[in-house]
Amino acid sequence: MTLTDKNGGDNMNFLSKIFGKKVDFHEVIAKGAVIVDVRTKGEYQEGHLKNSINIPLDKIGQNMAKLDKNRPIITCCASGGRSSSAKSILETNGFKEVYNGGPWQSLKRFTS
Repeated sequence: MTLTDKNGGDNMNFLSKIFGKKVDFHEVIAKGAVIVDVRTKGEYQEGHLKNSINIPLDKIGQNMAKLDKNRPIITCCASGGRSSSAKSILETNGFKEVYNGGPWQSLKRFTS
């Protein structure tokens, strides 16, 4: 059974547009992705992913020069909200391959 809307459109395609396509983080990390944790310095110090870098969301604009626009970037935070904002900011500023990794702890399985 295929989910369709009243106009015959594919609802799964609609949901993908809203939530984005499923990302294979193993593959993105294997391509050399930089994981940018956008939590505060204090949150980051309490625990973070190995090899991630900390650029708090409120400092992302002034620290973009530290990031390579030619490498994939995965943003993460505590719940996914700030990382979503960081993804949008980076994309607006010309970063082409940016992924919202959501909560940093959910990315642990891809980095060990």
